[in-house]
Amino acid sequence: MTTRTRQTTCALAFILLAGLTACQAAGDPSARTRGNAAPSSSAGKARGFTLVASGDVLPHDSIIRLAGADAGGTGYDFRPMLAGVKPVVSGADLALCHMETVYGANGDYTGYPAFKSPPQVADALADTGYDGCSTASNHTLDDGAAGIHRTLDALDRAGVRHAGSARTAQEGAGTTLLRAGGAHVAHLAYTYGTNGFPLPEGQPWAVNVIDHDRILADARTARKEGADVVVVSLHWGSEWQDAPDAQQLDLGQRLTAARTGARPDIDLIIGTHAHVPQAYEKVNGTWIVYGMGDQLAGAMVNHQGAHDPRGNESSIARFTFAPPAREGARWKVTKAEFIPQWFDVGPGRVVNLNEAIDRRATGTQVRDRIRDVVLSRGAAEDGLVMGQ
Repeated sequence: MTTRTRQTTCALAFILLAGLTACQAAGDPSARTRGNAAPSSSAGKARGFTLVASGDVLPHDSIIRLAGADAGGTGYDFRPMLAGVKPVVSGADLALCHMETVYGANGDYTGYPAFKSPPQVADALADTGYDGCSTASNHTLDDGAAGIHRTLDALDRAGVRHAGSARTAQEGAGTTLLRAGGAHVAHLAYTYGTNGFPLPEGQPWAVNVIDHDRILADARTARKEGADVVVVSLHWGSEWQDAPDAQQLDLGQRLTAARTGARPDIDLIIGTHAHVPQAYEKVNGTWIVYGMGDQLAGAMVNHQGAHDPRGNESSIARFTFAPPAREGARWKVTKAEFIPQWFDVGPGRVVNLNEAIDRRATGTQVRDRIRDVVLSRGAAEDGLVMGQ
């Protein structure tokens, strides 16, 4: 991460006589996601920014073993796996990932069905250039509250912000605010469920579960706390289904239709969970990425018990935002792009299919299949293009 994306989290301390403002650095975990400061408006003077988002980081047993080999048998190194997309990720003003699994400890690391990943994943995400990750998924409670604590602690140590799960009620009620260009960006995250694991007793705030009213309330709170742009990560949809399902279409329609005054409450929706790339679509003037697919995962087996190579295909979304011409207006997306990528399970490497395209038929076919799915709901007509 660079200084342009190193954020601080502020809380206004109103002092009656002096009217001074106090600001606390984001290094304090208890304040990391509060974001209660109301940043001054930057309309008319702010510069725009680019935002990239990518799909599920889902380390199976095979991925953990490969990371051990990459570290030479002395720990785990996931950085080589993500090196192929580092130029795209680190080149953005703001980069968001999806950390689907929780972290284990002291060598207790497992893959499917109850994941506990090595905490060195967080170091690799930071090294690649990610500024924040959504952490709400159906695997967030695979190791209970302890797994959430270890995961968020490791992300904090690596300097990667997070949204979607929490260690305390205060953290759960907070808003993750990040700085990108001249904008303050709120990152909110929710999951459809937790694989039947109940929320830890007395901790209803541990994981954010999808609820239409809750999402809009959080988005409106984020605006009041100074967010110029509100980004919502949703872990949703039907696994192994290329097309968005009825719930995705309905919720996406309702969320993008919501407005406070003339301004939409949500500026971008980015989806995960389906294991396969899904379409991008502009709905009510707002971009929705229904599903980006798995960025990092082992060889995937579908519901029929067969190996399905689509589980290692994904896209990176990249959106360029421009500041509004007048105060209080919307930051608009002026360029929308997708970048096809593929996780080569042999060496265990993410491949940018436009930068290092495998000229054999397989690589070209994978790139073209991702493109066809991404554009399947008419996004090209609204300006979505394949980026580099």
